[in-house]
Amino acid sequence: MERFAFPPPLSPRDRVHVVAPSSPFPRAELLRGLAWVRDRYEVVARTSLLDRNGYLAGSDESRASALAEAMLDPRTKAIFVARGGYGATRILERLPWDAFARAPKWIVGFSDVTALHAEATARRIASIHAPNVTGLAAIDPWTRACFLRAVERPRVAIEWPALHVIREGRSEGVLVGGNLSLVCAMATGGRWNAPHGAILALEDVTERPYRLDRMLTSLRMGGHLTHLAGIVVGELTQCEAGPDGVTATDVVAEITRNLGVPVVFGAPFGHGPRNDAFTIGARARIEGDRVVVD
Repeated sequence: MERFAFPPPLSPRDRVHVVAPSSPFPRAELLRGLAWVRDRYEVVARTSLLDRNGYLAGSDESRASALAEAMLDPRTKAIFVARGGYGATRILERLPWDAFARAPKWIVGFSDVTALHAEATARRIASIHAPNVTGLAAIDPWTRACFLRAVERPRVAIEWPALHVIREGRSEGVLVGGNLSLVCAMATGGRWNAPHGAILALEDVTERPYRLDRMLTSLRMGGHLTHLAGIVVGELTQCEAGPDGVTATDVVAEITRNLGVPVVFGAPFGHGPRNDAFTIGARARIEGDRVVVD
């Protein structure tokens, strides 16, 4: 099993950068999330965080510059992303990934942040799939506790029990993945480089089952599902069946039927009300209807 480099864990009063590499967001949501973060850490955030350029949080140049600054700051221990949406893929090639790999720090977020997680995964650097800053104030205390546990004790084991088993079995591998749409997009761009024998975690939002089918089928045809040790599906939020009645669970079961690996559904991460933080690059085990990440 390949080993990932783990950046140093955070401690209270450590410096974190908050960046917006993707879509804009309501100012009030950011301020509420920042208030919670500032109670525990020293926060650095550019005023450009609140820029808006159509469906992007500012120009590509501005978003890339702010993220690059955070990646290279020697005092910064983690990079918290303000919001997902769309836009991170546009700036990937502008970022100092080689320098970041020599002195890595935690990238923390989810949804469109999967593009950044994928770049870290390609360099075998661990990162954290967790709520974005604009969602921190509204989530429940358990999810906030999971967030703090992930950034301050990233090697502590977590367990997701009583999941829906699509294909039974036991397996072990490095946990990678994130948002299905972004995994598919990164694979299309030739920038998805998961380890052989990985366990793939997937979630998504507002995608009808036929669109989930298209993305999973594309990944299968491209060989990206061939060498997995297992698949863990989290929340597929607002992915309801259309008039044909085919559900998201039906799609996952059909597309993964012949992969020969265990597949479980319903892990508590994604765009639903519960979004447990977990470490991408940690070891994971599928054991029947439960998943252990350690």
